[in-house]
Amino acid sequence: MSGGAIIAVLSGLVLLLAGLRAAQSLREDHTTGRGTEPGPGDSVISSFYSSGVSGGQSMSYRISRDPQTYAKIFIPKDRTK
Repeated sequence: MSGGAIIAVLSGLVLLLAGLRAAQSLREDHTTGRGTEPGPGDSVISSFYSSGVSGGQSMSYRISRDPQTYAKIFIPKDRTK
């Protein structure tokens, strides 16, 4: 086999393996605990930012677990009904 044929075969194998892996990923169940279940109350998210020498900043956010309350955050205050 020539060098070009070997490269073509190897490239084909790599593409085949990538395609099989993509198909496997699409078939897998992606409910691995991401997010939170809807319900009453809030979720608290904490973040910390450090810029190095000059210090940092720490913040906490309260996010409603109720989908309707959460959606109201994105409605502009001056929206007419």
